[in-house]
Formats: sequence, C-alpha cells, structure tokens
Amino acid sequence: MKKVYKIPLSKIVSDFHLEVIVKPENFDEIQIVSPEVNRPGLALAGFYEVFEPERIQLIGKAETQYLQSLEPSTKRVMLQKLVAAKPVAIIYTTDLPVDNAAIEHAQVCGVPILRTALKTSQIMASLIASLNNYLAPRITRHGGLVEVYGEGMLLLGDSGVGKSETTIELIKRGHRLIADDAVEIKRVSDKTLVGSAPELIKHYIELRGIGIVDVRRLFGMGAVKETERIDLVIQLENWVEGKMYDRLGMDEEKINILGIEVPCITVPVRPGRNLAIILEVAAMNYRQKRMGYNTAEEFNQRMMRQIGVDSL
Repeated sequence: MKKVYKIPLSKIVSDFHLEVIVKPENFDEIQIVSPEVNRPGLALAGFYEVFEPERIQLIGKAETQYLQSLEPSTKRVMLQKLVAAKPVAIIYTTDLPVDNAAIEHAQVCGVPILRTALKTSQIMASLIASLNNYLAPRITRHGGLVEVYGEGMLLLGDSGVGKSETTIELIKRGHRLIADDAVEIKRVSDKTLVGSAPELIKHYIELRGIGIVDVRRLFGMGAVKETERIDLVIQLENWVEGKMYDRLGMDEEKINILGIEVPCITVPVRPGRNLAIILEVAAMNYRQKRMGYNTAEEFNQRMMRQIGVDSL
C-alpha cells in the first residue's frame, strides 16, 4: 500500500505568511495530503464532477471578476456551493476582498479561508514546489551524502568500508556534508531526488576510534548543507581479487531509487587508494559528461582510428 504523507495546513500558513480570514475550531488538525493546487473556475460555474476537495483552492482576479459579473444572489449561491464542497482550504490572492457570503458559510462548514498579497501565479508555483517537497515519496538509505564541486554524491557501501572517513577527507578539502550514516531521500519530481539528514544526526559524523564529531562546529557553517540533489551514486566495496572493474568508463551503470535511474559508479576500496581524490575526479568527470564531453568515448574512437591505421 502506497504511504500517504501529510503536512499541517498551519505549516503552510506559517511558511507563506498567509492571513487567516476564517479559522475553524479544528484548524490545527487540518492536514494537506495533495501537492496539487486548483483554481476553481469550473466549480464556480457549477461544474463539480471532477472537483477534488483535498486540493487547496485559489481564488484570483479572474475568478473574482467572474463572480462580480453574476447577479448577487447567483454569486452568493456559487460561493456557498464551493464552500459546501469542503475544500481543505481556500486562498484569496492579490489581497482581494473576501465576499461575506463565503466567510459566513465557511464559518458554518468549518472551511479555512486565507489570503495573501502574492499574485495567483506566484503563490501557485510556490505552493506546488513546497508541497511537492513536503509530500514527496521518500526512503531512508544507509550511506552518506556530500556535495563535491556542486554535484550531489550519494555514498553507499557496507558498514566499515570507509564512507565516513572519505566524507571527512572531502570536507577537509573544502566540500560539504549533507548527511552521514543515514540519508533521507525524497522524490520531488519525475527526474529529481533530493537528500537530507535525519534531524537527530544532522551535521554529525561518526568516526570509529574517535566517536561522534560535529562538522559544523569543527569546520564551520560552510562545511555543511541542509539538502542536495542526488546526481551520482558511488558504491564503495572492498577490493575483490579477480573481479573485473571498469577501467575505461564505457559502461554506464545505473541504480533505481524511488523509480528514478541515477548514474552509479562502483569504486573498489583497498589500502593506499585515496578515495577523496578519486571521488573529486568522479564528480568533475560526471559534470564533463553532462556538458557533452565523454573522455571514454573519445579515447575509444582514438583507439579505433589507430587500429584502422595499423591494419593498412
């Protein structure tokens, strides 16, 4: 069964500094479960066949002008029907005046009415982005997340393989920590995964033999970051003799996380390998690929041309 995530309406009111016009008795208990936001033009015209009350409803200038074009009695009926449909909340945008009929019926039905000075398009875009983040599908993975040259790198591997030691070395080299030991991963869009640290262990790293260290206090605020997009997965594993590891970079391995395919690199670990430098190079090489330059393909083409010359 798909898990449903919720966010209190009061949190949205606080985030966007919304003015509360009608505050029902159960206001603090109202939960938002849908990241979708709706402009109820069709509903105000009397069409409720596909109306979804779990969505926040926005009334902007277009809806207001349409209502003003109606007879006062008709306008009152249309507003009462909208409120009677029990939407989770109604937000008036652009500091528009709220009709008394809406206020009176909302007080009876227990429907919150809010208001903002933002334009309809602005508040709609901001609400959708915020709700997509709050209500996104999520999982927690054992690993670490660091930002290296602007690339979010998710470090995975067995316990004791060296994830935390590599992370602390990267931080010393000027990169930033997002999470160590556990990473909360959210799917905020069809193409984007965002990782963060659980609140309890935020900014902390466990180093065997030393214990828990506070990265923010030791290295400063510039060494930590709250969230980061996951661009690349680094799978650390103990070196296995005889195993064939990719030496050219032609094979593009991917890992599926919450339905999104993320590029993945397997890095073997053994004494003497400087993992921090290897991961820095991996980040720069990945960025280079995203910009359209693939070193492995160029090298392969050069070899093929050389084979062609030698065979003549």
